[in-house]
Parts: sequence; structure tokens; C-alpha cells
Amino acid sequence: MNFEFYHFHSEQSRTIHVPAIGLQLVVSMPPKISDGAVTVLETTNAPGFGPPLHRHHETEVFRVLEGQYLFEVEGHRFEAKTGDLISVPGGAAHAFVNVTDAPAKQHILMFPGMDAERFFIDLGELFSAGPPSREVLNQFGRPWGVEFLGPPIKH
Repeated sequence: MNFEFYHFHSEQSRTIHVPAIGLQLVVSMPPKISDGAVTVLETTNAPGFGPPLHRHHETEVFRVLEGQYLFEVEGHRFEAKTGDLISVPGGAAHAFVNVTDAPAKQHILMFPGMDAERFFIDLGELFSAGPPSREVLNQFGRPWGVEFLGPPIKH
């Protein structure tokens, strides 16, 4: 991989909104910058919101920037607060939920990288017609290598 200077300007970034799952995110480093090795995201989750239980081949490293989350990884639940770092191996079933009464924020690294911008824009469009069935979610996720296993977790 050749070195390429990449300077992220948050004021120039595109914020992706997926209101149905209480998510706002910015892709602060797309995978093309690292020849597909990593994607970097900054997310904000509304109180009581998080993704459905799911799995994918990418490893994710979460750093809680603000707030507190309840995580579930392979059936084990634990809380993570500001400053905590959580590593979820590729293929592990996982979900999380913001357990505070204010928006919570995370910095997320995904290895290898994926086109998270396209994934979440398309996911937002899918949810815009109302909550899709698990079958519809899995049809959507199949080309991405994402399997939806159940609903979001509750605190």
C-alpha cells in the first residue's frame, strides 16, 4: 500500500441519518484510502437505540466517546462507558444499545474496510418504508455479507 495523506474535514463530511434506528454517522475514512484495509466511522446513537443483532465478516473496534452502551457479543452482555474500547471479532453475533437519556457517540474501526456510506444510505432507504421483516433485512444484507439474527437488544 502506498502512503496517501488523508485529512478528514468534519465540516465537509456527509452525515448519514437513519432515524428508524436512531443513528447518525459519518464515514471519516472510507476504505479506498487504505486499499480496503479499514473503514473508520463516527456514530451517534439516540437514547434507547442500537442496531439489530447481527454478524458480518469484518472485525469491529468500538471506542465509546460519550455516553454508555449495553453490548451483546456472542450472547454475553456487558456495559461500556466513555473511554472504553471493545473489539468484536469478525463473524461474532453482536448488538448494542445506548442506555443513557442523551445521544451517545462511538468511534468505530472496521477491518477489512467496507463501503459503509453506501450500506447505511441503502439501509436508511429500506427502513424509510417502515420496519422491514428479518427476511427482507437478510435479503438486503446478503450481498454485504451481513446476517441479521434478531431485533435490537433492550436494556
